[in-house]
Amino acid sequence: MKRPQHSGRCVPQAVPLRFSPFFRGKSLAAAVLLLALVLAAPCSSLAADAPPVAAAADLKFALTELAEHFTRDTGREIRLSFGSSGNFTTQIENGAPFQIFLSADEQYIFRLAAKNLTQDQGTLYAIGRIVLFAPHGSPLRVDEAMADLKAAVGDGRIKRFAIANPEHAPYGRAARAALQAMGLWSSMETRLVLGENASQATQFATSGSCQGGIIPLSLSKAPEVAKLGIFALIPTDRHAGEPLRQRMVLLNTAGETARAFYQYLQAPHAREVFSRYGFVLPEEDASR
Repeated sequence: MKRPQHSGRCVPQAVPLRFSPFFRGKSLAAAVLLLALVLAAPCSSLAADAPPVAAAADLKFALTELAEHFTRDTGREIRLSFGSSGNFTTQIENGAPFQIFLSADEQYIFRLAAKNLTQDQGTLYAIGRIVLFAPHGSPLRVDEAMADLKAAVGDGRIKRFAIANPEHAPYGRAARAALQAMGLWSSMETRLVLGENASQATQFATSGSCQGGIIPLSLSKAPEVAKLGIFALIPTDRHAGEPLRQRMVLLNTAGETARAFYQYLQAPHAREVFSRYGFVLPEEDASR
């Protein structure tokens, strides 16, 4: 199991050092030790107060932005870890000390709630969407109907195609469902490059080593990714069995800062950020 990606800041404060007579004639190692202790102290206290948050990889850009806004508005830090929802669920079941979990599949939240590991069954914060992505220079032409993908598989233009691992990544399962709906899954299996999570699948799809991939809309809309290729939104009926209903929950270990961030993520400003990254808000779902 790969370690999740971590995001968070812990900036040591600049402290002027004046060596006392005690260190005159002492070893350089002793002086270095003192310097290390002085620099580590503020960082340790800050890290201890920053609640660890587990988040599905499709939230990498949206949630990082929201965490920065939360810190700006409240002065409180959040420690973000991004990875696959399935892997995080297993880690939480095994005692990982996360305080909030934002899953790309609400069924993982219900599973944890059934084991009394959460404060309740959480709240639905978004519905995810997937896209067909092709990097610049790819022979694949993207379209919502995925018509050229089908042709490209048949004529050999597709040799490597990226999706997240469907065994534990909800966006991988949605990608598999879309390929199955097109009758392409069996012919694509040997050409698939599986990312450990949606973020890694996006790296593969945009790198040029693959002719394309099916990745989250939320990652595709980030400027860092959008500039690397073109994409087309895949209709939800192509992955109806994997609707990507994304739910978040406070775990039993949640402290005051975690509870404040949880509420912050439900505020109008946060919902605007989710919408900007392509997420469908819960109240909009019925019309899509």
